[in-house]
Amino acid sequence: MTTITSDNVASVSLADADKPGFHKELGDSFVDYGFAIIRDHGIPQELIDRAEAKSKEYFALPQDVKRKYVLEGSGGARGMTLFGIETAKGATAHDLKEFYHVGRELPEGHPFSDVMLPNVWPEEVEGFKETFLELYDAFDEAGAKVLTAIAKYLEIDIDWFLDSVRDGNSVMRLLHYPPQDEPTGNHIRAGAHEDINTITLLLGAEEAGLQLQTKQGEWLDVSPKPGELVINIGDMLQRLTNGKLRSTSHRVINPAPDRASKARYSMPFFLHFRPDFEIEALENCVAEGEEPKWPPISSHEYLLERLKEIKLA
Repeated sequence: MTTITSDNVASVSLADADKPGFHKELGDSFVDYGFAIIRDHGIPQELIDRAEAKSKEYFALPQDVKRKYVLEGSGGARGMTLFGIETAKGATAHDLKEFYHVGRELPEGHPFSDVMLPNVWPEEVEGFKETFLELYDAFDEAGAKVLTAIAKYLEIDIDWFLDSVRDGNSVMRLLHYPPQDEPTGNHIRAGAHEDINTITLLLGAEEAGLQLQTKQGEWLDVSPKPGELVINIGDMLQRLTNGKLRSTSHRVINPAPDRASKARYSMPFFLHFRPDFEIEALENCVAEGEEPKWPPISSHEYLLERLKEIKLA
């Protein structure tokens, strides 16, 4: 009997993308676990370090200052979401986190402006806007490379995803899990959930806590090295591939007692299809004579449906 550990999750270098076996190793990991770890992804370490410093500087601001950047009625799509708001689907206990959202900058009059809000920038942190616009673009570029690799694994045109995510409603989240100085009851840092989007690219997961759930129901620690990206499949890509690529339940558990006084920071990038993209199962992912597992739906309609479930809309 094979013992399943987090070592079974693929850990690959994007520099090897043209080598034999790369796409099978990556794709098989997404089929089996919904997760992979990627290095040599092209996001400069200097930019990662600068962004982490700006994020920590922002979350250290007084609560009344951070409250200025809560955009009421936005569903948390931009700006600040205060501690104790987000709740995992089906859960009653809110997550032990706060976060800040940065979205795509659109030119005036862009056709998606009615569903993609303008960003809001905290004036108290010097260089915040410039740093996170740079990181957003770097995430976007890295995400395109990963999607190209996925396209090869799915045996579709390698550029298939480029149009589907062009001007996509992707969101970068700056996450802060505060120190735990008091009993937390049945609350954890992030309750078990699946991501809504196409793929997620995560920086900052080297601090222990992130776990994925296997097909057998076990929880495995996900432990990248500093600077590595954790990639996971979101529900939108699961629907598109008719369940071939797994959107896996994952969570962030509370720290061990010796780490409870430490805050946790991370930066996930939720890469989305463009709002008008129709999510319909790829033909080569549906067995002959069978119907797709899910009906077609636009990515924007699906996003709104899911945001209501986690109390952000």
